[in-house]
Amino acid sequence: MKTPKIVGIVNLTEDSFSDGGRYLNPDAAIAHARQLIADGADIVELGPASSHPESKSVSDEDQIARLRPVLAQLQDTGVPISVDAARPTVQRFAIDNGAALLNDIQGFPDRTAYADLAQSSCRLVVMHSVVSGERAGYVDTVPDTIVDTICDFLEARVAALTVAGIERERLIVDPGMGFFLGTNPETSVRALQGTAAIRERLGLPIMVCVSRKSFLQKLAGKDAAGSGAATLAAELYAAQAGADYIRTHDAAALRDALAISSALETSR
Repeated sequence: MKTPKIVGIVNLTEDSFSDGGRYLNPDAAIAHARQLIADGADIVELGPASSHPESKSVSDEDQIARLRPVLAQLQDTGVPISVDAARPTVQRFAIDNGAALLNDIQGFPDRTAYADLAQSSCRLVVMHSVVSGERAGYVDTVPDTIVDTICDFLEARVAALTVAGIERERLIVDPGMGFFLGTNPETSVRALQGTAAIRERLGLPIMVCVSRKSFLQKLAGKDAAGSGAATLAAELYAAQAGADYIRTHDAAALRDALAISSALETSR
């Protein structure tokens, strides 16, 4: 099993589904980011606005205000910082203030941002969602066709970005999970099972985020706080399926689990 890079999540939000409000204060966010790094995160991702279906819209100015002090204080860590942002103004701020990666839950559909993206050196995480807009939604989806749906969407986005002058080598794809694939937990299960197929068809590194997602909560009968074991099981499956990056709330648990899995495979 190839060991994926661990992407530690820091939500600078009031209403994220699992930890909203905990890291809205810049000092708390900075401390949490540094702890994630100590726990094994290879990358830290800052999210200035929640994408949960019931979350509130956050203005560009407020998103930037949330990011500014945290980005500034994490530059000395030597760890790449990713920014999870869907708006071009926020993306531009992140580029200008040291972000190494940008993650857009819409897959970078706004062509007005392409010139800035092409001129930057940031890697781009191109994510798939079954709904348009800045938040996930409560929609029904068909599990049997979801892998083809994901691949068709991502192929179109990748083509648009490369035509705009963004090097293919800078791109990472993300199939989306949980409410980004609808309310049926089986759809996310099928997408996770398709990790290797999606990676092979796109020919690009793949990022998977199942951490505390709704489909795991439904399958395990747990709330977000109680879904740690379900999350870890799904993350290990993603790693074994060839995920290049795993985005998680609990870097320490994933680091330890990957280390043990690697040791067991090596000794075998």
